[in-house]
Amino acid sequence: MKTILVIEDEKHLQILYTQELTEEGYQVIVVKNGQEALETVQNNAIDLAILDIKLKQENGLEVLKKMMEHRRDLKVILNTAYPAYRDDFNTWSAEDYLVKSSNLDELISKVRQLAPLT
Repeated sequence: MKTILVIEDEKHLQILYTQELTEEGYQVIVVKNGQEALETVQNNAIDLAILDIKLKQENGLEVLKKMMEHRRDLKVILNTAYPAYRDDFNTWSAEDYLVKSSNLDELISKVRQLAPLT
């Protein structure tokens, strides 16, 4: 089973992503901030991370940088409501950049591509 780390500070999105990804067959770990994300990456076999850029306590791009320092091979999808960050070179180490939507088809498709179950 593949493990997906979701770094998201909005509770309703934590629940939605967990439900949808679990139904797809993934094990899901949800954290709400960068410190928890770093600890999780260091202590667990994570196959893919879904990272929000605008977290309440910190900038997700800083979290991305720190995670990549620890695990260069970690695949990360940046998932944000702000399309303007797409051109920021700090996002380039992520596998993909998605703008949040109530329709999760694009996100689920990208997860399947980057962390196939078979």
